[in-house]
Amino acid sequence: QVQLVESGGGLVQAGGSLRLSCAASGFTFSSYVMWWYRQAPGKERELVAAITSVGGSTNYADSVKGRFTISRDNAKNTVYLQMNSLKPEDTAVYYCNAVGRFNKTWYNYWGQGTQVTVSS
Repeated sequence: QVQLVESGGGLVQAGGSLRLSCAASGFTFSSYVMWWYRQAPGKERELVAAITSVGGSTNYADSVKGRFTISRDNAKNTVYLQMNSLKPEDTAVYYCNAVGRFNKTWYNYWGQGTQVTVSS
């Protein structure tokens, strides 16, 4: 059974930090590109950060560059999102996403999300 379980969300004051974790199981984690998305109330889900399967390349939304860092530990089947200098506009539900392509078939898995609330 495929599972992505996010944790680490919560309430933090502006300027503070949080580290989100996403624990994966039920698939070959090290073969998948991992993504973090977020969705604020009334807004569309947006890409926050991505990391390649072996962690050699990362990508970030302009709004979080220099403040957020995505990383992964393939031995622990976990991807992280370190969020520093948080702003109220970072308030959203954060989701992790796993994407892989094998034998011409795409596989796409989502976690249930974790709430991040940044107070001003």
